[in-house]
Amino acid sequence: MYVGLGYDVHRFKKGRPLFLGGIKIDNLLGLDGHSDADVLLHALMDALLGACGLNDIGHFFPSTDIKFKNISSVSLLEIVYKELKKQKFSINNVDITVIAESPKIYPFIGQIKNIISDTIKIKKDRVGIKATTNEKMGFLGRKEGIAAMAIASVKKIKTRRLK
Repeated sequence: MYVGLGYDVHRFKKGRPLFLGGIKIDNLLGLDGHSDADVLLHALMDALLGACGLNDIGHFFPSTDIKFKNISSVSLLEIVYKELKKQKFSINNVDITVIAESPKIYPFIGQIKNIISDTIKIKKDRVGIKATTNEKMGFLGRKEGIAAMAIASVKKIKTRRLK
């Protein structure tokens, strides 16, 4: 068994939609980034890649590449999942914490779990999603952005040798 840790943070920006866990959430501010800036899925992808000893999402999806401009992070997660399968890894479970004063994501947790479990082909009860605040401290506490942390557990798929 192998584990990986992921972290991502994006600042708020006017005029952008807010995506968290593949869900578009009505909010006055979205997150600034090259893709859709979905911090939850970005942290998850880095955790999955790290668990497999692979490079981070910046390597796979550089912000200098126009084909990733405003791309859905669900699409990027699908690519990461395919890379893990190619490397002969299967995913045991994932656990993600979103750190934000607002918006509240509790009403969306079920939908987010469905999107993640469908995309990375694991059971919904193997996907943990939690939210917390930063107790009004620092840039997160001042509602300047959102951060997310994720951990993922994977295992190497054993291939059988033919005799």
